[in-house]
Amino acid sequence: MPVKALNNHIGGVVQFKPVEEIRDFLQKFAEPMNIEIVDVEFDKHTDTLTVFIETENGVDLDTCEKFHNAINDPIDEFDPSGGLPYTLNVSSPGLDRPFKSRRDFERNLKKEVEIKLFAPLKGTKFIEGVLTSFDDNTVTVDTGREELKISFNKIAKINKAIKFD
Repeated sequence: MPVKALNNHIGGVVQFKPVEEIRDFLQKFAEPMNIEIVDVEFDKHTDTLTVFIETENGVDLDTCEKFHNAINDPIDEFDPSGGLPYTLNVSSPGLDRPFKSRRDFERNLKKEVEIKLFAPLKGTKFIEGVLTSFDDNTVTVDTGREELKISFNKIAKINKAIKFD
């Protein structure tokens, strides 16, 4: 095994390049397809690299397949795993994915969100309401009864509210 590959393969687990580096590399393939890369994760137990994508109209299986085909050969040349085998997945982030980026908050302004808190606030650890604003430290949500300004350090998870008709 070459030294580079040996250094990247510690304890039988592939050591991927930093997620930011992988995301930056893939961005040039995503932009022309009007695809936003919302997250890149790797599972050390299965040596799987998963790229989560979003579009203005949502993501379906066809969109995932097209993006997978577009990045499959270039990412192999980029070699995110130091020459060791890995599985590439392209996926929708899912309806209940947590907001991770400023873009997630911008996209969901004036929309209903669900917030799970680490500790109760006004007697509850679950808040549902309309996201009215956010800054680097807080989110503001209109619950219909009151407007709450909640510090990010109190939020365990915030995501789009899921409504079934």
